[in-house]
Amino acid sequence: METREITCSDIVAAVRQLFMDANTSLEQDVLAALRKAKDREISDIGRYVLEQILENAAIAEKRAVPLCQDTGLAVVFLEIGQDVHFVGGSLNDAIADGIRQAYAEGNLRKSVCDPLSRVNTNDNLPAAIHTEIVPGNRLKIIAMPKGGGSENMSGTAMLLPATGYEGIKRHVVEQVRRAGSNPCPPVIVGVGIGGTLEQSALLAKKALLRPIGKPNDQDQRLEKLEREILEEINMTGIGPQGYGGSVTALAVHAVMTPCHIASLPVSVNIQCHAVRHREALL
Repeated sequence: METREITCSDIVAAVRQLFMDANTSLEQDVLAALRKAKDREISDIGRYVLEQILENAAIAEKRAVPLCQDTGLAVVFLEIGQDVHFVGGSLNDAIADGIRQAYAEGNLRKSVCDPLSRVNTNDNLPAAIHTEIVPGNRLKIIAMPKGGGSENMSGTAMLLPATGYEGIKRHVVEQVRRAGSNPCPPVIVGVGIGGTLEQSALLAKKALLRPIGKPNDQDQRLEKLEREILEEINMTGIGPQGYGGSVTALAVHAVMTPCHIASLPVSVNIQCHAVRHREALL
């Protein structure tokens, strides 16, 4: 395939727009899932909360203002075609410039700080950037602002291999149960199974990008696992925003990869009801 040049100025512009759009409007699959949740919620206060969430989303999109005051740490997934050549600067610098512009011009809260001094970096940088080299000469950019409340309720466990299918289910449900109202339910639950410690965590986060309602086409066992975990989570009674009800999670999305014979890493990445991500293909 012919090598193709992509200018860094185009990347800056794309990243800027992606993070502004992601922070101000929800995707259609999320809105549809929230509407369905409102219709099936058995609690009066739960339905009221879901109505408020939907109204908030409509106002945010109409006025182009953030869906939530927590506009997230900038997570970026890149799928880089092996025949792409970047010109006019550095890829990482271009991504940083786009994020810097988005958070300044979009009036998005800058939430990144030094871990020890807690001094804000004042530009929402650095971002968490994950790259994958793929065939072709295109660049896919996925912008995912990740809020602190839901991220804080996530975690990774190295389970005993003998824990098996039922043990994975128990672990994920218990993680959500312990989270309670903190991640602003109804939530999306990303589950990464297998690989190494860090690989399972990345799989769990990437699982959140799958459209709500799209079947798991990786493995029929995972589709069954997702359905059973979702049912158990919604039986906890946590409900929308923790006020009680039958809808604690909108979906469970699981991804799996082979692991060491002595290991069973399982990561849970929780996403609040403001499921924010956008993608562009250059």
